[in-house]
Amino acid sequence: MYCDNKSAIALCCNNVQHSRSKHIDIRYHFIKEQVENGVIELYFVNTEYQLADLFTKALGRDRIEFLTSKLGMRSFTPETLKKLMNEEDE
Repeated sequence: MYCDNKSAIALCCNNVQHSRSKHIDIRYHFIKEQVENGVIELYFVNTEYQLADLFTKALGRDRIEFLTSKLGMRSFTPETLKKLMNEEDE
């Protein structure tokens, strides 16, 4: 799992309960348990390359275009969409 928050990664990878994190409800420790069990691994990714931001944040046009290209997504014009729909109906 890629994360752009080093503090969150540290909390999940550290077995010690700190006073600053004791307020976190036990039900939110799922990821930490999965890391401890070796089910998932956490990796830091610079926020510039965090692809999930495309689905979770309001972004500017340049940022959207950059992230969609990294995901291999592209935008269709209304005319292209109509052509594709007509091809599918045939």
